Amino acid sequence: MPEAITAVVLVLLLLFVVVVLVRSIKIVPQATAVIVERLGRYSKTLDAGLNLLIPFIDKPRATVDLREQVVSFPPQPVITSDNLVVSIDTVIYFQVTDPKAATYEIANYISGIEQLTVTTLRNVIGSLDLEQTLTSRDQINGRLRGVLDEATGRWGIRVNRVELKAIDPPPSVQDSMEKQMRAERDRRAAILNAEGVKQSQILTAEGEKQAAILTAEGDAQAAVLRAQGESRAVMQVFDAIHRGNPDSKVFAYQYLQALPKIAEGDANKMFFFPSEITDALKGVGGILGGQGALDGASAHLQENVKGEAMHLDIEEATLEDPAEALRKARAEAAGATDEAADSTSQRRGSAAGMGGLGGSTPAGGSPVQSNPGLDTTQQVPQQNSPMRDDVPSGEVQPEDPTDGFPRG
Repeated sequence: MPEAITAVVLVLLLLFVVVVLVRSIKIVPQATAVIVERLGRYSKTLDAGLNLLIPFIDKPRATVDLREQVVSFPPQPVITSDNLVVSIDTVIYFQVTDPKAATYEIANYISGIEQLTVTTLRNVIGSLDLEQTLTSRDQINGRLRGVLDEATGRWGIRVNRVELKAIDPPPSVQDSMEKQMRAERDRRAAILNAEGVKQSQILTAEGEKQAAILTAEGDAQAAVLRAQGESRAVMQVFDAIHRGNPDSKVFAYQYLQALPKIAEGDANKMFFFPSEITDALKGVGGILGGQGALDGASAHLQENVKGEAMHLDIEEATLEDPAEALRKARAEAAGATDEAADSTSQRRGSAAGMGGLGGSTPAGGSPVQSNPGLDTTQQVPQQNSPMRDDVPSGEVQPEDPTDGFPRG
């Protein structure tokens, strides 16, 4: 029986020692502080690590988190200076710097910070209008942080920063703001579109300018090359004409060919003929084969000139009519032919007189009967002129002894 009582006492003593050891050792985590009271009064603040307490005398009062804490408060209605109610959400970042003050100076520092934030926010927003409230977030954050840090300093709390998470104006104001922002975006889009069109037109104008410059340069070079080619062609034609030793007949023929081209224009009302038209037509007559060819050429030219005059509705010109000029040239050619015929008749009469005296006839010919009543101009073929135009000047044209006599 005594042994049993002794065993029970030993067990109780062992349990008591274990309890005392447990109550005398306190392990505090990192970034945490423990407030210890001794017999109901503040004794000390335990830091992180292993700490010893007096069992049944020292008692932990509170465990304080020393890390930075983030508290988000629900939206709070706030009235601005222009009497608009806005809803603002706030976020506060704070840290306990004095665990004893945070434990004994305020019962619940989280609730105290929330209420202090609401009152400070209303004071700050009440001095601003809606536009300033929406555009001055940094200013509001700074003012809130200053007021809260000063008020919570005696609580052993440091407010690091305050952020306005959301500012919601009334629905009617939101609609107006949306319309305003939409109009602003449309204005900016129109400005950007106009700038784009402007730049596009500038680039297009620059391109057209460069294209016009290049086209003009190309046209100028083409005109220069064309003029050089025409110049070389004219020089070659001029040299070829001079190498061929042309006479007046060639120029007269070319002039007659150019007359229809002169009359092609609608504005042509007059024809110009050189003063040497008679000699030119004589030369053409010689080329074309005598008086008959000259008559044909004159009639053809007169018909062409009349046809061109009727086609162009040419009024009477103050200069000489081309047909009249051709008739005059024809008359002069006929006069020259008559002179040649008279000269031939005189030679014939002399030959006839000599034949009557000597009774001889030209060798190889037949006797010529003199008929006083017959006009000698009808018996002699008409010629252009006793002198041939194709003989160079300075040379004497030999007379044909058979001129004026019937051939064959």
